[in-house]
This record gives sequence, structure tokens and C-alpha cells, in this order.
Amino acid sequence: MSTTIPQQVPPASAQPEKETTVGNYFVSNYPPFSFWKSEQVDQAYAALRRPPRPGTDLGIYLHIPFCRKRCHFCYFRVYTDKDSTAIKAYIDAALKELSLYAAESFIGGRKPSFVYFGGGTPSYLSVDQLRHLTDGMKAILPWDQVEEVTFECEPGTLTDHKLKAIREMGVTRLSLGVENFDDHILEINGRAHHSKEIARAFKYARELDFPQINIDLIAGMVEETEGNWRECIRKTIEMQPDSVTIYQMEIPYNTTIYKQMKAEGKLAAPVADWETKRHWVAGAFAELEKAGYTVGSAYTAVKDKQKTRFLYRDRLWAGADLLALGVASFGHIGGTHFQNHHDFEPYVNALTDGKLPIYRALTPTPDERLIREFVLQLKLGQISTSYFEQKFGIDIRKRFAVPLRTLEDWGFLTMHGDTVKLNREGLLQVDRLLHEFFLPQHKNARYA
Repeated sequence: MSTTIPQQVPPASAQPEKETTVGNYFVSNYPPFSFWKSEQVDQAYAALRRPPRPGTDLGIYLHIPFCRKRCHFCYFRVYTDKDSTAIKAYIDAALKELSLYAAESFIGGRKPSFVYFGGGTPSYLSVDQLRHLTDGMKAILPWDQVEEVTFECEPGTLTDHKLKAIREMGVTRLSLGVENFDDHILEINGRAHHSKEIARAFKYARELDFPQINIDLIAGMVEETEGNWRECIRKTIEMQPDSVTIYQMEIPYNTTIYKQMKAEGKLAAPVADWETKRHWVAGAFAELEKAGYTVGSAYTAVKDKQKTRFLYRDRLWAGADLLALGVASFGHIGGTHFQNHHDFEPYVNALTDGKLPIYRALTPTPDERLIREFVLQLKLGQISTSYFEQKFGIDIRKRFAVPLRTLEDWGFLTMHGDTVKLNREGLLQVDRLLHEFFLPQHKNARYA
């Protein structure tokens, strides 16, 4: 939610590229971020002054940009050098930001239905800092209608005392950034935690009865092998988390790995190739399914689909308003996208002066709004044509006839009645396939 890096989008084809080269291919929004402009910030302010569209959910995303170490593959806006004074100033700025938004017309009497703490490392904050932050947020926009509070954690930052405080805050989904269980793999990829900290944090989190504990893994890290990957999946299943998220390693431009590649004149990243990563994720999903999990998207598997949900994802992908707080955060209000200042001082200084820190914005056309929801929801593996007919008055089988037929011809997609469905092979490479649905001016453009 908070990356600001120029990225090239490769053209799709029936045969994906093999080597992992520089670039981030994960599609998190549409139109591409590079089309959001600072001269369009007035569009964001206009959206804030309008009442909300009837039936639109409101969510809050807060970026906590502090970390013990910067992972070698990380492309988010993070800081490893801020002291407690700077962190307090940041928290106070975020609360000021929320209070400014709460006074605007777009709130329309709504309370948030979901809250997401992302990073960076939200669990880097101390217990006192966390309480100051969340108590302040609840005082401005109460959480009594919140259905989901997600909190990202680095296992090595979690003490029993802090986990208890996080539970008392109202967190419903604790997301552990495990990534891998092997200490050598963690170390060489720049992760700050070790395997023993994973087991300890998970055990105590279970004792505290968090409604949902998620384990996050990355397939294809530096020096990862198939044997290591299989062991990671075995350990994950043994722990029986409520959900598992798996991402395939990518190397965006501002990562430590890319800087090393550039210095050495290398085009291919020192990680597993795409065919291998997709093979590993396919195997992981198969093993998780054997253990009773259900694959719910290109990245997620859940143990009990009746009680385990990802409301932040589902509602955001269905057009919910997202009030984005924090440095470099991306938001969406009343049909307009916006992003905050992507550096610490400009962000804090704007709020110290009583101004919102919005840096750039874009209001998509109705057709772009349709494309956005279509491509994001296709990541779930299947979509209903009637949903788009009812919401947009558009038959997507006609609107997207050419790309749908292309994906059919490539053997990745089928259409039956009301359902458009990706097979597992298509789901595992959905992010590169989504560009087939982009408007011409957005294909092969910088993504961010």
C-alpha cells in the first residue's frame, strides 16, 4: 500500500518469461500509479467534500514505516533509523490526519468496518505507543462497527506482553511475516527474525485466542531450494494457522537485491525463476488442500472458509472507501484515488501545519472503475458476471470479449453461465495476465 517505485510492466503472452528480472508485477490497483498526478490533488479534496455513495463501506489503512532491518527484497517506504521522539511525532501526525478526515463530508456519519495496520512493521511499536495510537484512533472514529482489524507483525518484535496488548486493542487477524523457517535463508535475505521466534510468537498468540492467525510465506527467496520450500510448507501445516498467504518473490527497482544486480551488471535476479516459483506455490496449495485448507485467491488458503475471511481485501476490491493514513499510503475516497507524501519530513510537516499530506491523485473514468474491480476480483479465481451487470450495467463478456477469449485460447480461463473462472495454472500467474484487460494507454507503462 505504500510503495513509490517506478516499475515497468511486461507484456503478457501465452508463455511467461522464465527468469526473474527487475520489476514488480503485482497488480494492486488500477489505473497504474504512474498516472496519478500531483496536479490532480484537487480531485481528492473535491471527493472529501462529497457525501458518500449509499452503501459504501469505509475502511482505514495506516502505514507504520518502522523496521529493525530493511529486508533485501523490500520496496516499501520504511525507516530503520527513527528514535522514539520521531516515532511519537509520526503517531501524533497520523492521529491529526485522521481527525482532519473525520471532519469532512465523505465520512457521512459512517464508522469504519475494517482497519488495517501495514508496514514496515506495526509490531515494531512499543506497547505504550500502540495504546496511544489505537486509543486515539477510536476516540476520533469509533471501532464499535469494525468487523476486522488486521495487524502485520515481524515475529522477532513480539513479546508476550506486546501480543497481549495487540489482542486487547481489538486485532482480529494477526499476520505473522514468517516468509521462511530456515535461519540461513532469513539471514541472507535480510530478515530480522529467527525461526525460534516464529514458534514462540505463534504459540502465545494461540493461547491469547486471536480469531485469525495468518502465516505469510515467500516462494523463491535468495538461496531457497525445493527441499527448503517443502519443509516450510510442512512446518506451516504442522502449526495449523487459520490462513496462509504465499507470494512469489519479485525484485522491484529500489531493493537491495536490485542495487547489487545493477552493480554487477546482471539482468536476472539471484532468486528462483518464475516457472520454479509457480511450481512451488502449486505444490504448496496442493499440500494445503490435502490438509483441509481451501485456496481462496492467487495468494491465500484458509482452514475454515465459513469463518476465516479477508474483509480488507474483499471490500477494497469491491470499491470500498479506504481512508489511508501515513507516509506514502494509497487511499480511495468517493471514486478518487490518492497517495500521501512519500517522505517522512514532508508528511509530518504538512500535518504539523494542519494540512492533509496528499501528494497525488486520480479520478478514474467509469470504464476504468469497471476495469479496476474486474482485474482485482479476478485474483480470487472466479467472478460473477451478474455482479458487474448489476453494479455497472455492463455485460463483461461483451466488454472484455477479446481478452477473455485470449485467456481462453491460452488455456487459463473458462466461462460457464454466470461464472468466469481461472484454472490453477492461470491463477498462479494472474498478475501478468491482468494486463490483457488494461486500456491501451496503460499497457507497457510504468506501474508506479
